[in-house]
Amino acid sequence: MRRAGLLLSIVGLALVAVLLVPLGPAGGVSASVGPTASSTPVTGTVTYPSVVSLRATATLSFLAHGGPAFAANGTQVGNLSYYAAILGTNLSGVTLAPLAGRILGNTSDHATLSVSNISQTLTLNVMFSSVYQGQNESVNYSYTIAVVQPYVVAATIVNPTASTVLPFRVAVELDGTPVGSVLVPSLTPGAEYNLSFQYAVANLGSGTHTFSISLASEHGLVTFSGGATQYSQSFYIEGGAPNYTLWYALGIVAFVVVLFIFVTRVAARRRGAVRR
Repeated sequence: MRRAGLLLSIVGLALVAVLLVPLGPAGGVSASVGPTASSTPVTGTVTYPSVVSLRATATLSFLAHGGPAFAANGTQVGNLSYYAAILGTNLSGVTLAPLAGRILGNTSDHATLSVSNISQTLTLNVMFSSVYQGQNESVNYSYTIAVVQPYVVAATIVNPTASTVLPFRVAVELDGTPVGSVLVPSLTPGAEYNLSFQYAVANLGSGTHTFSISLASEHGLVTFSGGATQYSQSFYIEGGAPNYTLWYALGIVAFVVVLFIFVTRVAARRRGAVRR
């Protein structure tokens, strides 16, 4: 009897232990659950030049966030990728590489765009894809890039001193507004450097425009060829064809008025002739 009671006690304790085990959602034993997917939709950002010069090379960057690849706490748990394509009327000499890449966390991925010597408007299409455990969410973007003939300013910088001048930057202005800079390398005594700067812009108004470069901040260590520390170069852009629409309209109105007066006078003369 004692043995039977002891056995029943052991069985009872085992039943209690089983009943105390926590149950999962389906009534089974609970298991660890992976990170909850983000409820934020996938979004992307592309950093790109809207205007590039002929035969130029530019760097594009791709950054995205959200979608299934990110947990609710913002941690990336899946794959986030970009897929890019470049379109244009003439893609000879136009390349974009790589056309696809992975984005990790808050770090951008990059691609290089090279264009030819043909002026045109390119279309950049980009898709960002966020994937995790069979879930896939994507978003598409489209951008335009104008390939144009650049405006160029060129000058010669000389070192007239007996000392070596270390590398320095000079700012380039167009019509008084900074548009870029050029890094001048180290110049030994008597050395020259042929500076050249290209400025790409899609729509520059008609009229005279002036590039200007100053070496005043170098305190006489270097000058332009001829000894000056200021250099300017102007160019002229022709205006569009004149619009004669208003003059055409006024001419038509004047013709109608003259015709009306002529017809009125002829009719009056005919009426006078009939009365006689």
